[in-house]
Amino acid sequence: MNLLAAPAEIAAGAGRAGAGVAGSDPTLASFGHDRWWLIIIKVVFIFVFLLVMTLFAIWAERRVIGRMQNRLGPNRAGPFGLLQSVADGIKLGLKEDIVPRGVDRAIFVLAPVIAVTPAFISFAIIPVGPIVSIFGVLTPLQLTDLPVAVLLVLAMSSIGVYGIVLAGWASGSPYPLLGGLRSSAQVISYEIAMGLSFVAVFLYAGSLSTSQIVAAQAHGSPFHIGGLTLYIPSWYAVLLLPSFLIYLVTMVGETNRLPFDLPEGEGEIVGGFHTEYSSLKFALFYLAEYINMTTVAALAATLFLGGWRAPWPITIWSGANSGWWPVLWFLAKVLILLFCFVWLRGTLPRVRYDQLMRLGWKFLIPGSLAWIILIATVRSVRRGSGGPVPYVIAGFVLAVLFAIWWAWDAATVRRRSEEADEQAAEEAAIEADPMAAGFPVPPADLPHYRGIGVPPSPGPGVPGSRGGPAGQGRGSATQTASAAANGAAKEVTGA
Repeated sequence: MNLLAAPAEIAAGAGRAGAGVAGSDPTLASFGHDRWWLIIIKVVFIFVFLLVMTLFAIWAERRVIGRMQNRLGPNRAGPFGLLQSVADGIKLGLKEDIVPRGVDRAIFVLAPVIAVTPAFISFAIIPVGPIVSIFGVLTPLQLTDLPVAVLLVLAMSSIGVYGIVLAGWASGSPYPLLGGLRSSAQVISYEIAMGLSFVAVFLYAGSLSTSQIVAAQAHGSPFHIGGLTLYIPSWYAVLLLPSFLIYLVTMVGETNRLPFDLPEGEGEIVGGFHTEYSSLKFALFYLAEYINMTTVAALAATLFLGGWRAPWPITIWSGANSGWWPVLWFLAKVLILLFCFVWLRGTLPRVRYDQLMRLGWKFLIPGSLAWIILIATVRSVRRGSGGPVPYVIAGFVLAVLFAIWWAWDAATVRRRSEEADEQAAEEAAIEADPMAAGFPVPPADLPHYRGIGVPPSPGPGVPGSRGGPAGQGRGSATQTASAAANGAAKEVTGA
């Protein structure tokens, strides 16, 4: 290297050396060499991309659900109603910003910012494509990467919930407070299951770096059957299907979307944590929800669907994973996952809060732990020896887990059957003896039910009489004679 070269040229050369070759996979050494103007370009791109995706997701959600419900959806503002989201954003900005009395004003204003800022930061470690040339400088299509990049997403989601909790507390109203408490419990529960679903990916990829996880899904391991060389599927959505399914459930719970939108509930807590918010503050909460949807969808594509790599059979084309084409494959995967959010909202009703917590703590977390034990066992045995031994051990572990699940399910069914028998016995005892339940139940054959002992009403013409002509009032002579014949001088009710 020429020692007399300009510092800018030396920095550019270091950047090219660190980035690698155009079209190649980035590594951790590829980051930290970008020029300042290139970093600004990436930051602006992420900001604009997330805003545009939010506007598009809102429009697409209204259009898709409209088709599901035999409606048109937005169709007036712009072609196909594409500008409706823009019009709604302008409307929110022009609405009156109302701050109720008695709120903690500083926290009330700060809460929406805390909710939306981590949503932007989380997308910084998402790889969108390989190393490309931007204005003659080689750089990966990713803002940055870390040895523990995936943990950054979990940390940002934990910080984001503070915005919701503080918004509910600072509003000074019981309904927002309940919504904030619900959200904190929900995010804590489902964040545990989400983190556990990542562990199997870390074990297979051997790294927590998002770029390395994408590179680990590039090629499947070869195996031979009947003289043919086949390859094991490389996407972790296939290899680690239980982890992928658990993550799909937890990403809906993390974003507070239907059927898990319990922090909001117009039937019991109105709008939940943002009941007292309006104008741009409400728009920030709205923005945070849809940006979080895009971020968790992009993370699912990165960890389980091969990231920016093209799916088969597009991979037959040699140039599918080079240049700017990978951006298209990545965007297609994100849009498919966003459609799943809309599909769930238009299909499933909101669950009860106890059902939400039971699903997280009794099914997702234990299932994730069992799956991690199985994967760790297989990986450790495969490192020690090859052959069919790991799969035999895996089958044994699965059999043990199935036996435990079967015993637990049988015990649950037996307990419910015993409870049903006890309830039926109690109901039969109450029918046989009304006093069996421990509280008085008046018998239905008391004398006053038949009119015995009830003093007669005064006849027609007498003050207090409600009767009409003679013989038609309640206090007729016939009734008086009947009561006298029965010898009832006073009412006997027994109750």
